[in-house]
Amino acid sequence: MPIPPRLQIAGAVYHVATRATGPSELFRDREDRMRLLRILERVVLKYGWRLHAYCLMVTHYHLVLTTPEPNIARGMQLLNSMYARTFNERHGRIGHLVAARYSATIIEAEGHAFEVARYVPLNPVRSKLCARPEHYLWSSYAATIGLRKEPPYLDSRWILERFGDDLSTARQTLRDFVDAALVSETLEAA
Repeated sequence: MPIPPRLQIAGAVYHVATRATGPSELFRDREDRMRLLRILERVVLKYGWRLHAYCLMVTHYHLVLTTPEPNIARGMQLLNSMYARTFNERHGRIGHLVAARYSATIIEAEGHAFEVARYVPLNPVRSKLCARPEHYLWSSYAATIGLRKEPPYLDSRWILERFGDDLSTARQTLRDFVDAALVSETLEAA
């Protein structure tokens, strides 16, 4: 049975995830992650996306973005194919790097928006890549809460608007929201 086409909606906010094939690494080092971010910047500009958050793990990555035009499929195809080509060339690798399809969930409810705002930055903590989400270099979280400069292709307003009208308050409220999940998970593990 054929796979149904993806919903592509102008103005939709998506939580997107792409995984490497099998147990492969999608990123082996800093240079791989920098390459993905450079390609992502080009795709964001080309398709007019608003990138609200990202997190590059080892075997996968997450994006939260708005597509002003119904072009999520074209943009993701370009992003993943360009990255796979450069990765394969750099590492002398042949074959598919990215699993067959990326996942793209449309964020419609506010509750879902809050959960994604917390889930994406907590990914590296839950995977034991860092102790605190703001310490992870390959996530937009530190920039969103004001600890690092926001790259020009990142537009964290969509996330911060959910946490307050004032920038400083919104950043602190988001940080408190994410920290509350860390405390809760630490208590559950104990």
